[in-house]
Amino acid sequence: MLCSMTIHFDFPPAALTELARLDAARALQEDVGAGDLTAGLIDPTRQVVATVLAREAAVMCGAPWVEAAIQQLDGGVRVSWLVAEGQRCTADQVVLTLEGSARALLTAERTVLNFLQLLSAVATKTADYVAAVQTVPGNRAQIVDTRKTLPGLRLAQKYAVCTGGGTNHRMGLYDAVLIKENHIAAAGGVTAVLKRALEVAPTAKFIEIEVETLAQLAEALTAGATMVLLDNMDLPTLREAVALNAGRAILEVSGGVNMDTVRDIAATGVDRISIGALTKDVKAIDFSMRMQEL
Repeated sequence: MLCSMTIHFDFPPAALTELARLDAARALQEDVGAGDLTAGLIDPTRQVVATVLAREAAVMCGAPWVEAAIQQLDGGVRVSWLVAEGQRCTADQVVLTLEGSARALLTAERTVLNFLQLLSAVATKTADYVAAVQTVPGNRAQIVDTRKTLPGLRLAQKYAVCTGGGTNHRMGLYDAVLIKENHIAAAGGVTAVLKRALEVAPTAKFIEIEVETLAQLAEALTAGATMVLLDNMDLPTLREAVALNAGRAILEVSGGVNMDTVRDIAATGVDRISIGALTKDVKAIDFSMRMQEL
């Protein structure tokens, strides 16, 4: 069964379970195809206990996908989590045990580890950024993801961001409006494009406009913008933008964000810091699985 979680992911639990099932089915089809030829060497009656070990410290993430993969291969496998979803593990800690068919567990091994290493990596990186801004006195900035995700795994990676304490931006082009430089140019300017957005997408989760100068920010605020993305502004300009805004709109920062800059950006008083690297520049967490016969 899934661990209890306090993760704020904008997806109903039943839909999350179905998402994990579909992702796991695709991953297994990709890996197993018509059948696991090597696992076929093993006696079908043989039972084993498998332990999954974290080789490095991490925030655990991926339980729904692990369980979905196991369930599709053998519903009789017993799954026991020793580190809960969203909790930190230490290096060389056993995080999960699996008990059941040796064939099923051998076939599941790579899919299980792939999901764990990717999603835990995203959650861990997010948690590191969240912890960094929390050290800033008076911090109000949320750490936010982007659409820079692996094709086909966007929702899984966005779930991992939430597991690490971050916040999801829009899920895709369908649920919210983000007006960027080319949209502004094509639509005839800041004021015109904001007016058009309200007419075309009145039910959007939010309407956000990207600005590159203080003059654009002032125009956007006058036009009624409630959410503004400050793109690649230096720290003095960000501070001026916060003062000019005076709390009228949610201010988000993008561009030039890394662990060396994120604290200073948060200290300017902005509301959100979006970081594509949370899901794009990910170094997998090292997990391994070891089995022993019952």
